Amino acid sequence: MALTAETESRLYRSLRAAAGAAAHLVALGFPTAVAVLARPGSSLFSWHPLLMALAVSPAPLLSVGGGRLSHGRSGPAAGCAPGANPAPPLLPPSVSQFSFLMTEALLIFSPEISLLRSFSRKVKVRVHWALQLLALLCALLGLGIITYNKHLNGKAHFVTWHGLTGLLTVLYATGQCAGGVLLLYPKLMKNWTLAKLKLYHATSGLVGYLLGCASLMLGMCSLWFTTSVTSVSWYLAMLCPLLTSLVIMNQVSNAYLYRKRSQH
Repeated sequence: MALTAETESRLYRSLRAAAGAAAHLVALGFPTAVAVLARPGSSLFSWHPLLMALAVSPAPLLSVGGGRLSHGRSGPAAGCAPGANPAPPLLPPSVSQFSFLMTEALLIFSPEISLLRSFSRKVKVRVHWALQLLALLCALLGLGIITYNKHLNGKAHFVTWHGLTGLLTVLYATGQCAGGVLLLYPKLMKNWTLAKLKLYHATSGLVGYLLGCASLMLGMCSLWFTTSVTSVSWYLAMLCPLLTSLVIMNQVSNAYLYRKRSQH
């Protein structure tokens, strides 16, 4: 029996709400799982995965290894290097991910699943800014820690696809945050309307988020991660960035892209 338009609309809203609730759980649960695996405080390197997990801007660099975190040497992730076959590494990786701060900063504007749904847009914008700045700070600290750790151990940095993609993501996120200033002070761009600035900021932010998810998924191909997380658990972990990216894509598309298309 065919569904009525009202029933289809209700079903669609219910599916969006369920997906959004799952995205909130993933945003909190994934960094928690990474913290358990990385055991922050066991070494200088161990802080990198925690900071990147919190950041949501996936920053670089997943080095791999077997066994436990230590102050030892690290190397590039097996199967992720652009070119030659890497030597077996000795230090397990950091798992950088789009998980908590940045995901929640974007979900704030969702009409169905925002944790601040009852607050004014002005409050949402301020919280968005605070979460994004915290995400960028965590990402830069995590990047600095892994760079210093590589320097101490005499290892090359940014030699994996994950590392290169992660570096690009951190740089992109920095530019995205700087571009957000234009929304606070739109008079700086006199030839652009506020609506157009919002559209470009939202779409470029979506590109940055997807770039970070790609970096995360490359990181989960590392030897350390595939050794620590196996079988069905690995596939479930890979679904996490896919789920959140689909939720964010749907949110941005409904808020800006589809609406703009319907106006023409």
